[in-house]
Amino acid sequence: MKLSDFDYKLPQELIAQYPAPSRESSRMLVLERNTRKITHADFKDFSAYVKRNDIVVLNDTKVINARLIGRRATGGRVEIFLLEAIGDNRFKVLIRPSGRIKESEEITFDNSRLKARLLTKRSTENVVEFSSTSNDIDRELKELGNIPLPPYIRRKTEPLDSERYQTVYAKKEGATAAPTAGLHFTEEILEDMASRGTRLSYVTLHVNYGTFAPVKTEKVVDHKMYSESFEVSMEAASKINDVKAEGGRVFAVGTTSCRVLETCAVKSAGAQEHPSTSLGAGRSTSYKVEARKGKTDLFIYPGYRFKMVDALLTNFHFPKSTLLMLVCAFAGKELVFKAYEEAIERRYRFFSYGDCMLIL
Repeated sequence: MKLSDFDYKLPQELIAQYPAPSRESSRMLVLERNTRKITHADFKDFSAYVKRNDIVVLNDTKVINARLIGRRATGGRVEIFLLEAIGDNRFKVLIRPSGRIKESEEITFDNSRLKARLLTKRSTENVVEFSSTSNDIDRELKELGNIPLPPYIRRKTEPLDSERYQTVYAKKEGATAAPTAGLHFTEEILEDMASRGTRLSYVTLHVNYGTFAPVKTEKVVDHKMYSESFEVSMEAASKINDVKAEGGRVFAVGTTSCRVLETCAVKSAGAQEHPSTSLGAGRSTSYKVEARKGKTDLFIYPGYRFKMVDALLTNFHFPKSTLLMLVCAFAGKELVFKAYEEAIERRYRFFSYGDCMLIL
């Protein structure tokens, strides 16, 4: 399986630079795997595709203000992108430009008492330590930082991004990229599903900058995923397992929720696997979700057999990306590329602020 197998041509004007006027007004392509049928709807109709005994699993991570602009002692501008908190006011970061910055060098920030010292400089990983006479570093980081828009959104951050590049159910801070399939939901849609008897459950995966990292190996199997922190609570696991045992479907909202569920899938005691499709994404009760927390670098690409996820809501993804590979694993590369061709023909909006696809 080659990286080039997952390439496609996308007109640049279809890359959404702004969100839709309202969250629920995004378009939604509906792809049925069993019948290979493609239909077109609006996201406001999402609830109609979820039955009473199903469960919708959402990622409640919250995007932090991860992009900071500072200055060297020489006056030169420096961008610091927070990747991961590692304790004691220390973060793994990206620094740009990094060429002349040396270990132990101090970076300051305009109109702030906050300072950053570069502790470790590596080609792939830097560590900085923040300090401040205010003794409230978390608050200063929030005030100084900007929402980290993806690199393919070619504009500066605007006030609207603080709201729209965040899900309405975002709760646990730690992500440096949004779980974008969840951006379409409104409080009203969530309440509507709950009133119909559909169960909702929340897991956490702190999406990091690695979601935009290009695959550099021509052989897909040689790619190594960045690890991301996740958590599945006892309550969430119990809800999901009850639905699975009752024969309901598990809807994963986004590739992030999907990867968490598949990471935490364990074989049920005494169960035998009976997947109902060749893709392995059938209605088997052979597996259950285990409550866990930790880090996952699970890489899902065609050939993977899904254990927990029965339906997937996802945005349209970048060519040759690991996200696109996951979607192809779930629905089959040929069918997914057919859907993408139709989405391009119908001028769907792509990537983080774009439209979405529901795979049943």
